[in-house]
Amino acid sequence: MPVKTDYYKRPIKYLKAKADKLCSEYTRIRDAGYNELVNCISCGKIVHWKDADAGHYVNRKHMSLRYDERNVNAQCRYCNRFCEGNMIGYHAGLIKKYGEDVIHYLEVKKHNTVKWGKFEYIIQIQEFEQKIKELKKLKNI
Repeated sequence: MPVKTDYYKRPIKYLKAKADKLCSEYTRIRDAGYNELVNCISCGKIVHWKDADAGHYVNRKHMSLRYDERNVNAQCRYCNRFCEGNMIGYHAGLIKKYGEDVIHYLEVKKHNTVKWGKFEYIIQIQEFEQKIKELKKLKNI
């Protein structure tokens, strides 16, 4: 995949925000059924993917997991914003979705130190753009 050179002119702050936005969109579309509804990973509430958040199990300050698909899942806005992620429910939801090993994986990987530069953000942005395009076509969104 060729790298869009105009992204190199942008500051890292812009690239990080763009990657975050695309990660959120991708996660919510990925977790949506063909009816465009998602189940909150923490409480099970059903909402339209556009009305959901992309919640992180391990805080997104841990760059090694910020865009990890197992760490980021669709959540209702109430759990994500007002219940501090509803971590007890999120924990159970992760086990149900991915199995017990995912918790250990996330807890270990969060300690990895990762420094993101422009190139890494640009690659992440382009990967999310491609995945979103494919999912929207597949799910007819």
